[in-house]
Amino acid sequence: MAKNDLTTDSSTRSSVVTIRDVAKESGFSSTTVSIVLNNAPLSRYIPAVTKKRIEKAAKKLGYRPNLFARSLRSRRSHTVGVMVFEMTDPFCTPVLRGIETSLYAASYLPILTDVHNERARFERYLEMLLDRRVEALIVLANWLFVNIDVLGDLEKSSIPTVMIGQELQNNSISSVIVDNELGGRLAIEHLYALGHREIAFIRGPKTIGDSVPRWKGVRTFAKAQKLELNSDLVRDLAGSRDPMSSFDAGFQLTQDLIRTGIPFTAIMAFDDMTAFGVIRALAKAGRRVPEDCSVIGFDDIAPSTLYTPQLTTIRQPMEAMGARAVKIAAERIHSELDKKSEKKTLPAVHERLAPELVVRESTQRVG
Repeated sequence: MAKNDLTTDSSTRSSVVTIRDVAKESGFSSTTVSIVLNNAPLSRYIPAVTKKRIEKAAKKLGYRPNLFARSLRSRRSHTVGVMVFEMTDPFCTPVLRGIETSLYAASYLPILTDVHNERARFERYLEMLLDRRVEALIVLANWLFVNIDVLGDLEKSSIPTVMIGQELQNNSISSVIVDNELGGRLAIEHLYALGHREIAFIRGPKTIGDSVPRWKGVRTFAKAQKLELNSDLVRDLAGSRDPMSSFDAGFQLTQDLIRTGIPFTAIMAFDDMTAFGVIRALAKAGRRVPEDCSVIGFDDIAPSTLYTPQLTTIRQPMEAMGARAVKIAAERIHSELDKKSEKKTLPAVHERLAPELVVRESTQRVG
């Protein structure tokens, strides 16, 4: 290649290639090139040989369409805002994987924000996402959601919004959660089937939505089996901004249960991080898991298979929850676009996905 060719190629790649550049390279007018590259309705009247020549020139020059300008014309950004309350929560990673995979398949670009459990940061990020004209919002809630009244702000956004992990009774914001009551029943049912009758419980914080239905599932099963639940063997986690705090809380509350001197052969923990703390406290007290005490968690986060012993738990379909949220959001985006066809806006959807019992090494039959 000649020196002049190298110079020309280098300068072309270092600058933004425009429609005019493609027109000059292909020998056609800028109008014709624009029609072809934007696949405008008039492109059906342009000969195939012309299209091929224009496309070849665009590829040679490395032309990329100006998506921002295109979005201004079409009033579409093909982006979805994804708001996470606390990125370090182990629950988030598989949910985000489900969201990202589904958005990619649907040709949407996610804009991810971590609000760090801060109201001011939430408000600022929401404003920034709306300024960038995202077409929908997917919000991954956590414990602190009950302490931050964000529903009003989300409703004001007037764009399709789906909440994951928080059960809503709302006509404008959709939600996707796990069936917590079923999950609680599956956990106690598993321990009961193994012969456990003296069971200790570490419940979730009283303020969060997951705690009540999980405990309801436990009590409903216990009542049906005439299983007496000892209130002296029940402890509650305190709410915290730190998603990892439940490990320390599980450790401390288990030590407290041991100090009571009341015998128990199993502990049902609110989540996996709590269960890890439970196992650590039992080991420190010289109690083997599962030989001396069975332990069951909830969530099935990644470390559950790496812990010793591997944790028996209730698996939340976290990737499926993320995928389902995207499907709901996409349906509502298309509904908004179809308003011109006099189609009504779709009502909010509130879905509960079924959990699954995953039996590993931390539970076994009594005796």
